[in-house]
Amino acid sequence: MTTLDALQATLAAEHAALHVVGALGAQTSESGSPELYAALQDAYVQHRAQRDRLERELRDRGAEPVAAEPAYELPDRLAATPAVERRARELEADCATAYASLVGHTADDLRRWAVEVLVRTAVRGLAFRGTPEMFPGVGEHADRR
Repeated sequence: MTTLDALQATLAAEHAALHVVGALGAQTSESGSPELYAALQDAYVQHRAQRDRLERELRDRGAEPVAAEPAYELPDRLAATPAVERRARELEADCATAYASLVGHTADDLRRWAVEVLVRTAVRGLAFRGTPEMFPGVGEHADRR
């Protein structure tokens, strides 16, 4: 995989994240679940900034950024808080995997940024009742302690 491929794959993950986080936020109320609502709002802001940075990186390298899909799959039952938290955890895990790959295919400032985002993504997953992993985004090592 080239750096451009890794950037495009990570951008695709961010497009999905924005769509899904927006849908999850629509299932959550600020008065009913203030912590979950705030975590989703923060996730949306962060994923949007990350998407924008990835698009700039690709354009700066002369590449056309991959477009968002017309729709993304969501679970049928999102009315309950645990279902929203579970899908948000899955989303952050998917993004962590994309950023772990980006870390492995970049260097210098871009790699430092990808590491920072990977850490933030792993921490954000904890806000959705996730469990800490030794190597977030790298499933083959996740069970090592």
